[in-house]
Amino acid sequence: MEVGELLSPEDWQLDWRRTGDDGIIERGKVPFDGHTPFVYSTKIDRPGFVRLELVVEDKDGKRYKKQYRGDTTTPEGRRAMNAFERSRREVFFDGGAGAAVETLRPVGAPADLAAYWKTFDERLARRPFAAERVLVSTDEAGYRVFAVSVPCAGVYPVTGYLTVPPEEAGRTYPARLETCGYGDALRSNYEPPPRHRRADEIVFAVNPFGVRLPELGGTEADRKALWWAVRDGKGVGHAFSRDQNSDRDAAFFNGMVLRVKRALQYLKTLPEWNGRDLIASGPSQGGLQTIWAAACGEGVTRAESDITWCCDIYTNGKLRKDKSLNLAGDNWYVEWTDALGYYDAAIVASLVPKTCKVVITRAGLGDYICPPTGLARLYNALECPKKIVWSQGSEHGYLPPRYEGRDTVREEN
Repeated sequence: MEVGELLSPEDWQLDWRRTGDDGIIERGKVPFDGHTPFVYSTKIDRPGFVRLELVVEDKDGKRYKKQYRGDTTTPEGRRAMNAFERSRREVFFDGGAGAAVETLRPVGAPADLAAYWKTFDERLARRPFAAERVLVSTDEAGYRVFAVSVPCAGVYPVTGYLTVPPEEAGRTYPARLETCGYGDALRSNYEPPPRHRRADEIVFAVNPFGVRLPELGGTEADRKALWWAVRDGKGVGHAFSRDQNSDRDAAFFNGMVLRVKRALQYLKTLPEWNGRDLIASGPSQGGLQTIWAAACGEGVTRAESDITWCCDIYTNGKLRKDKSLNLAGDNWYVEWTDALGYYDAAIVASLVPKTCKVVITRAGLGDYICPPTGLARLYNALECPKKIVWSQGSEHGYLPPRYEGRDTVREEN
């Protein structure tokens, strides 16, 4: 922490709060001089995690804010200052620790999970495969970007941007399905940003909705209509409608699974694919889709799921929402229904074959949008080669700068 100037414990203090999976809440304030470590000891009487949150504040309870100390006399410096001002400037910690987490297992698994997931194959097999693709751009290195739409079972097609490496006689490449986070009103992956280019890989960056792309005749009116439809016509965020989620066939996640599976099928038709390496990756909502990709039977060889959303929906969407239980949480959870057991990442993990390696690239010990209990249940349910990176002090949208001991890695082959 950049708080070397905070030397007077009479003026500054740590406001700390302990919560956890046991419903115990403790909090307090201690003097803070910017140098002396704060040591807190606790215990938990069941498998699970405790969470510890701290902020630096003055004696009146006003939180300390870091100040920008860079050069503001140049355009670059002013841009850096503006970015700094938009960042979280508090000095804080949000992390925790777990006990007996290797014993945690998914909750709410349907008895016919595998059988129901086989119906996705049957539905897609009845849908003709006639993809549309239009060249959008070619960069100086020869990487080509295409707008793509692929017919899919369900209401909406697969749409997204496909990046293909330069044509070289006889050369083929690994193929990657790239999925995105929750985003804002259909705008995630709506335009082909440069970040989707990866050296020597085919990348199909799909949006979660099947929105019609401008290059294939889509208009703003189409986007608005879809935005309204996926929000259940009531202003709720997509995938948050309890009415939709009460029916496994009507849930928003149902169509999203179909689109993930069809996108992988499309990648495997490309002549540039090497026929071996099929990768899926994405953060948060994209991490959820990555687990689906690994489980859906299309031969994914590696899945890289970051800060995976919707692991352990029963605990998050029911128990954490019960205020009387006092469980640690940030309350941004899809409300549990039995139908969601067909889509919960921790439950679906049991369908991932041993031929796929799953890497949970970040599991934040302070991430209570995707709480660590759920990530532990996801990891434990996987019966394939697997790896998880636990990051201390990491929230959903924040990862501390690297320091010794920040990350704890567990891996099984």
